[in-house]
Amino acid sequence: MPDRAPQPVDRQLPTEEARELISLVRDIARQEITPKAAEEEDAGRFPRDLFTLLSHSGLLGLPYASEYGGGDQPYEVYLQVLEELSAARLTVGLGVSVHTLSSYALAAYGTKEQQVEHLPGMLGGGMLGAYCLSEPHSGSDAAALRTKAVRDGDGWVITGTKAWITHGGIADFYTVMARTGEEGPRGITAFLVPGDAPGVSAAAPEKKMGMKGSPTAQVHFDGVRISDDRRIGEEGQGFAIALSALDSGRLGIAACAIGVAQAALDEALVYAAERRQFGKAIADFQGLRFMLADMATQIEAGRALYLAAARLRDAGRPFARQAAMAKLHCTDTAMRVTTDAVQILGGYGYTADFPAERYMREAKVLQIVEGTNQIQRMVIARHLVGPEER
Repeated sequence: MPDRAPQPVDRQLPTEEARELISLVRDIARQEITPKAAEEEDAGRFPRDLFTLLSHSGLLGLPYASEYGGGDQPYEVYLQVLEELSAARLTVGLGVSVHTLSSYALAAYGTKEQQVEHLPGMLGGGMLGAYCLSEPHSGSDAAALRTKAVRDGDGWVITGTKAWITHGGIADFYTVMARTGEEGPRGITAFLVPGDAPGVSAAAPEKKMGMKGSPTAQVHFDGVRISDDRRIGEEGQGFAIALSALDSGRLGIAACAIGVAQAALDEALVYAAERRQFGKAIADFQGLRFMLADMATQIEAGRALYLAAARLRDAGRPFARQAAMAKLHCTDTAMRVTTDAVQILGGYGYTADFPAERYMREAKVLQIVEGTNQIQRMVIARHLVGPEER
């Protein structure tokens, strides 16, 4: 490793427990994730055994209560864990973020009885979750969803199709938003659906530009019968639950984006120190040094932005505007930084022999998932100047 090799991120963590947690995550990343990342992504293999390890290591329930198997960690710490995992492999970091998002509805809105029954398995029992809001005809306009849940005796029958579902077809549980009443946001209710319930099936995974190891698929609910004790919150409360979950989920995506950007910067730093042209390392050319400086500055700004939003959340203060800002800035930063990393590596950056091209392909999806960056701008503007006139 050259003298100018990048060092691990110097994190400002609130407790010694948090420092030990980051150390554990780095060990797992170094030993279990990074060595297999390129091969498994190229082959399109999902590392389910790794998620079992993460679950048993207490990393799939970090921001939730320890009485249900969670880690009692503030979001400030949880997001930095996501960043570390995403720097090693985005399929893993994003997968943890989606699982955490999928567990949110029950953890925040479920009854005590529901939480006691389901959360221990979801948070530390090796289970994996998926979040079902989007549909083939309702992505950004999520309130227009068509999946229906109809009362049937003391239970419900769910029918419809969800789209773009991370972990679709392999999840142990699905948090599903379905229409139980009038059109629009007030007619939507949240449900917890077992992955093996009769009538649940998945289409073939989408063939994606990046994150090939993370299955994304349509999930079909064909007359799926569930009991009323799997309804989360009140009837008609589902859209509010979904939006509340997405506020936190957007912070997860922001942290994932900074992880990918940091990995790309680290790759560019190593290459720039080793690659020699015109008799010296290319890191000694001013034009390239300025690129590296800009990349590092954008990453630090993104990290500060998502952590500031996380601290608001941890303090119980409103953070929706800051979450949208963090998601917007951090994912745009990931796209810029990974593109610049490919440029710094030149022809090698365009080959699969180096991870820079994978980082660039992966960064693109982060500008789209959990609310496109155009939607983030709408959210931010509404906080600043109010809703648009109709």
